Amino acid sequence: MAGSAQDEQRLALFIDFENIAIGVRDAHYRKFDVNLVLERLLEKGKVLSKKAYADWSRYSDYKRSFHESAIELIEVPQKSVGGKNSADIRLVVDAMDMSFQKEHINCFVVCSGDSDFSPLVSKLKENNKYVIGLGVKNSTSDLLIENCDEFIFYEDLVRVQQRPMPAITGSLTDKLQDCFGLLVDAVVALQRENKESLWGSMVKETMKRKRPSFNESYYGFRTFSHLLEDAQRRGIVTLRRDQKSGSYIIEDLGPAARTESAASADAGAERKVEGLAPSAPAGQGQAPVEGADANGARSGRRRRGRGGRGRRPGGPSAPGTQPEAGVSPVDEVDDEDDDSDEIAAAEPAASASDGASDAPGGEPERPAFSLFSWLRREPEEKKET
Repeated sequence: MAGSAQDEQRLALFIDFENIAIGVRDAHYRKFDVNLVLERLLEKGKVLSKKAYADWSRYSDYKRSFHESAIELIEVPQKSVGGKNSADIRLVVDAMDMSFQKEHINCFVVCSGDSDFSPLVSKLKENNKYVIGLGVKNSTSDLLIENCDEFIFYEDLVRVQQRPMPAITGSLTDKLQDCFGLLVDAVVALQRENKESLWGSMVKETMKRKRPSFNESYYGFRTFSHLLEDAQRRGIVTLRRDQKSGSYIIEDLGPAARTESAASADAGAERKVEGLAPSAPAGQGQAPVEGADANGARSGRRRRGRGGRGRRPGGPSAPGTQPEAGVSPVDEVDDEDDDSDEIAAAEPAASASDGASDAPGGEPERPAFSLFSWLRREPEEKKET
């Protein structure tokens, strides 16, 4: 069966605590929380051996929490000369000895960022062991990261802890809320491990690893299958029964088990997409505003001197004419420079009116006076005028 105990990993944890403590201090974390590491490893399988190496007289604040987590503290006194101890070599010797003596342990976790452990990782992989590295990102060697089968950053564990857990909606007693919360936590953990099929037995084993005292009868269910059926009835999980074995397979979480953090992340992603949406260029979906700058605001003065042209030497207005109210002669010249395209487009209409046939009264029809047309006439024509 896919969810049998033979398929789960059996892990051994080795912690180079002095290296981890330095990394946590440099990353400005208040304290190293070993429970975050153990909770993450329990999602992968059973942790059969846990050892931590350090001069524990320097880290007495951590002794109680490590003892409560059933971690064996290996005392390695620091040498008086050079400040270097033999913790690294002790860790390597114990790991290699366990690799040969305990064949049932198929996964080794090296909690350190020191590149000196790269040969140990290579040798464990030669012995057909799966090696997981764990360390603080800024104090971990790239050589060690690339050599491991999998690497977990302590920063990621802290971020997962800070996210809100999936909330169970509906009216439930505190007892059932605790039970179904553990169920959802186990399903999320297995999904994080990219398990193909979440068998009911697999989910139960994960729940028992996270909480060894778990028993479905305590919550009023005769079997674990009844617990899953009640969870599906309440919309917490979605089940599918395997026709061959008759066991339940959890396909996904139901609508009643919602993750508030995922909803907020989706909303933040939508806001990010909206903020990064490229604007359409001029002429493609947007009409450019005449006389406006790149930000869409109309500029105070138009750019003049296009093509190297300057002011015309003859003055801005024709003799005997007055400029329009509120318009200075300089503005007229600027308008002429910038509106040369409009003038060129108006010239065919002016020439057509000059060559028009005589009106029915016998007098040729005089074209309407245009200041721009007058300015563009030849000097001889201006003299005649």
